[in-house]
Amino acid sequence: MVEVIELTCTVYFNFFFIFFIKNRISYAFFILNIRSADLSYSVPEETKTKHVIGSLSKELNLDSNSLRFRKARLDYQGERRYCEVDLDSGNLFVSERIDREMLCGTASPCLMHFEFILENPLELHNVVLEVQDINDNPPVFPKDSIKLEISEGAPTGSKLQIARARDLDVGINSVQTYILSQNKHFVLDTKSNKDRYVDIVLKNSLDRETKGEHSLILSAVDGGNPPKSGSVVIEVLVIDVNDNAPVFSQPLYKTRLSENSALGTSVIKITATDVDEGANGQITYYINHLSDNTKELFKIDENYGEISVAGQLDHEKASSYEMEVQAEDGGGQTGHCKVVIEIDDVNDNAPVISVKSLKNQVPENIPPGSEIAVINVKDQDSGENSLVTCSISTSLPFQLQPYIKSYFIITTTTSLDREQDENYNMTITAKDGGTPPLFSNITLNIQVSDINDNSPTFELQSYAVYISENNKAGTSVCSVSANDPDWRQNGTVLYSLVPSEVNGVPVSSFLSVNGDTGVIHAVRSFDYEQFRNFSVKVVARDNGSPPLSSNVTVKVFITDENDNSPQILYPVPDGKSLMTEMVPKATLSGSLVSKVIAVDADSGQNAWLSYQILKSSDPGLFTIGLHSGEIKTQRDISESDNMKQNLVISVKDNGQPSLSTTCAVNLLISDNLSEVPELKDMTYEDNSSKLTSYLIIALVSVCTFFLTFIILILAVKFCHRRKPRLLFDGAVAVPSAYLPPNYAEVDGAGTLRSSYNYDAYLTTGSRTSDFKFVRSYNENTLPAGGTLRKEDNIQFGSSMITLDITGNEDEVREV
Repeated sequence: MVEVIELTCTVYFNFFFIFFIKNRISYAFFILNIRSADLSYSVPEETKTKHVIGSLSKELNLDSNSLRFRKARLDYQGERRYCEVDLDSGNLFVSERIDREMLCGTASPCLMHFEFILENPLELHNVVLEVQDINDNPPVFPKDSIKLEISEGAPTGSKLQIARARDLDVGINSVQTYILSQNKHFVLDTKSNKDRYVDIVLKNSLDRETKGEHSLILSAVDGGNPPKSGSVVIEVLVIDVNDNAPVFSQPLYKTRLSENSALGTSVIKITATDVDEGANGQITYYINHLSDNTKELFKIDENYGEISVAGQLDHEKASSYEMEVQAEDGGGQTGHCKVVIEIDDVNDNAPVISVKSLKNQVPENIPPGSEIAVINVKDQDSGENSLVTCSISTSLPFQLQPYIKSYFIITTTTSLDREQDENYNMTITAKDGGTPPLFSNITLNIQVSDINDNSPTFELQSYAVYISENNKAGTSVCSVSANDPDWRQNGTVLYSLVPSEVNGVPVSSFLSVNGDTGVIHAVRSFDYEQFRNFSVKVVARDNGSPPLSSNVTVKVFITDENDNSPQILYPVPDGKSLMTEMVPKATLSGSLVSKVIAVDADSGQNAWLSYQILKSSDPGLFTIGLHSGEIKTQRDISESDNMKQNLVISVKDNGQPSLSTTCAVNLLISDNLSEVPELKDMTYEDNSSKLTSYLIIALVSVCTFFLTFIILILAVKFCHRRKPRLLFDGAVAVPSAYLPPNYAEVDGAGTLRSSYNYDAYLTTGSRTSDFKFVRSYNENTLPAGGTLRKEDNIQFGSSMITLDITGNEDEVREV
């Protein structure tokens, strides 16, 4: 029989791949089709091999000629295959013997699941084969014959239970009815449940004297076609009525037994008699009403009534046992007696020490005689075996004293000192009075708790740490550590800063300390140029009550980093004013033309300055001192040299990496201002005050009348001194703003080491040939924090203004 359950489940999996080629989109489709269907067939068990169950190719509309090409196969999850597929016809046929009872037992229905697989394209079909049962197994009883006994005095309606027959077949082929052979005393109980037993009911009273044995045949019939059956022979013996019960020789038996008696030791033998004959006179002995713990300790010989030891006895668990012994004859009549067994004690238990109260921790200042523990010592044995004595080591500062009954107290004998011994291991030994005696011991650990009698101590008396400037906020500066020999909170050290100020600022604005670890962190970035060192105090405080503390001084030294570029004081940086040095045409080789003055706010090698000419209108004409900054001529000035000479000077410090800055020096080769071209192409930045403007207007008017006189004086000056002159735009001043606050002098770093006096020409800023003549004749130096001093003898009549331009290293450093 073939039945198609479902052929409708078809699953499509479509995979799309899209390719993009030069703004054109092409599509490629790949389609994988997997078809699946469920087929159901049925076949009777024990069907012959090669039997065709059904046609898979027909049910699935397959071409039988393509089965080999598509690798058709039938898979089954089991050790045996049972069915195969004919690749020529596509038929499903039986390949091995099929036994439904072996495959499924009593389960119904019995289904086998196969997978029919084809490739190219892939197809998967579930094939379900139902194995149908046939009536190939007869009912079978557990035994071929059964012997039963029934009293001749049994009342009618009494039942005899017979185990049911078993049929391996299922359904209608299983056991359906039971048939009892014809007799006048017994019938089947048709109303009883036959799942487990078949009840045979006594219909009429029995008479052993008339017939002492009955033979019955019980048959089980299944529902197969043809039906099969099985039978069992039942032998029913009619027994005589027992009218005498067994009688013991005495109602109570007593005996004693040592608790260490070996297994199998005889305890007592009891006897009973029965006046009946035969089976009714045969007596069997039993022990009744024993608990689960006791019934494993004793056993009785069923035939002779001898009681013996079967388990390990323990006087401490039970000192006596009472049991009831039953004597039963063959007819079920019983007699009873009582047996009492006394268990004698032996010294088999060591003393047990129990700690009832214990102070695990005692303060080191506890007074002598204080109670620290209460113990109880017991021995489960009895009599002399239970008498106990206790002791402890006399080398310990403790003593053991008897208290009440089996209790002892432990007290201190002397003062304790945690710094010497922070804990004691006290062993208590207990001994009983048995022969031989048994011992036990227990060890108590007594911890001596600390009192706060030690203050924290720093590892160093003072700390000196170094940190580079420009550090990041949160940088670890150093770590302080203090030790406290006390215990727990008394020895727990917390760190904090002592409130103080550094340059009027709270120290907490500079440093912070981790209260647990003592690690000191910088709160902000430090600047070496602002301050170079400071001190703070760190307090270490324990958690005792009251707390103890100590402090230590931490000196913080800030190391310099090259974070300041050189600053040029002269010439004035670009944008402030236009400065031009006048160089006579007759200047010889090696003559001092000008000087670049620069400072660096850093210190040490970071402030060592070197000078270099980066760019020059005439590279071979001027040179500059590497460390002095003095600009000198390398050769004599000739008429062919360009009148305007521009130099770009680089000032570089000695830091790693080095920092540098540049300035421009403008030189004018001329002996006479009349030779100077008009300064129309030169840019000026007027930073003069209103007073300077008024002076310029006045000087322009006066100088117009004294032009000839001034030219004459200039000629004389150039002839006698042959020194360079300055051409300024406005009044000469070296502002204090160009001096860093923490300037430190380094010899040869480019600052002026001695006084230099210059005769200079000062223009009035009128963009004309009007000027002021300045002669420096005073050796006074520039005061700290001030500008160049203009002396009181300004004479408009003689057109003379005297300015003091001096470079003094000591006073500049103070600025």
